[in-house]
Amino acid sequence: MTPVDLIGSFEKRNFPQFRNPTIDTMIWGRQRHHVPILLEIDVTEARSAIHAQKAKTGQGISFTGWIIKCLAQAISEHKYVHALRKGKRELVLFDDVDVTIIIERSVAGEKLPMPYIIRQADRKTVAEIHTEIRAAQKSTIAAGDVQVGSSTTAWMMNIFVMLPPFLRNLFFWQPLFRDPFRFKRTMGTVSVTSISMFGGGGMSWGIPIGIHPLLIAVGGIAKRPGVIDEQIVIREYVGLTVMFDHDVTDGAPVARFIGYLQKLMEGGYGLEEDLMGDKDIQINYE
Repeated sequence: MTPVDLIGSFEKRNFPQFRNPTIDTMIWGRQRHHVPILLEIDVTEARSAIHAQKAKTGQGISFTGWIIKCLAQAISEHKYVHALRKGKRELVLFDDVDVTIIIERSVAGEKLPMPYIIRQADRKTVAEIHTEIRAAQKSTIAAGDVQVGSSTTAWMMNIFVMLPPFLRNLFFWQPLFRDPFRFKRTMGTVSVTSISMFGGGGMSWGIPIGIHPLLIAVGGIAKRPGVIDEQIVIREYVGLTVMFDHDVTDGAPVARFIGYLQKLMEGGYGLEEDLMGDKDIQINYE
């Protein structure tokens, strides 16, 4: 048997250059001092409200979109968690929460996760975020695009992805990290990745790599026993990973942020705005 027979059939393809920005992000993300926190959050009330909404109107509400709403609200009350450094002596705390999500699109015959930024997510309802996500998923993607909704022209992006890494770092990444305002315009301030939207099932957590000061990975949902009014009942929990940049903030502010986020999610925050006056659904914030 010849060595070729041991290999079997195979196919060679050119490496897609539009993946270079993703690789750059991973390399720069490894240099961040992100600290991961793994959570299980009871989302029974929210899931019930979402199911009731769909049963009544026939229209669903994005679970990830609802989490983004809760997240944006919590960040707006705890701005340190998405602050960006300006040099060695200053922090910039933004009022608006711009959330970057990942949307899978088909580019050049290959499915590619592409970023999309939901601007001012803290000012939008769950329904508005849901509609925006669905529109982004259906938007037209031109050849050479690496970001949904980007104003950068395709020819400029084609040149960028073909540059060697040291030139991409010199002319794009290094100026980006020096200017927090440019960073926010280009990247947003928070990154949310949903593992469940890519086919995950059951309770799960992800450890994302990225360059944002706050990274969130939404894992799978599982039914677990929970204690309600001193009784053990079956509840639904989602796995959530929160990664914060320790160069920007410390554990105590993050703990307060997480506590507030958990309260919002367990109470189904924001869903009452989209239930069209359904009096049978009670959203509890206590």
